[in-house]
Amino acid sequence: MIAVDWSTVIPGAALGSVVAALYFAGLALGMRFALRRANPVVVLMLSAVIRIALLLAVAWGVAVLGGAWAAAGFAVAFLIVRMVVTRIVGVRLP
Repeated sequence: MIAVDWSTVIPGAALGSVVAALYFAGLALGMRFALRRANPVVVLMLSAVIRIALLLAVAWGVAVLGGAWAAAGFAVAFLIVRMVVTRIVGVRLP
């Protein structure tokens, strides 16, 4: 049986939750800002590059400093926050 190191999973999951919340807040802000522009593609691309780069940098740091269990906690927390956000913001058809 595999022994889970909860002392690294929990901080990784906590950081993953925070990063996911910031990621989706940045997405909302970028969308809001882009939709006010005549050419939203530039704003959306810049927003995406910044958000993805920061997400990957933090995930890399968690994996290097915390190990595999911290990275797993980070990833699972990010996916859970993503599912919650997409359910809340879900597009409703008329």
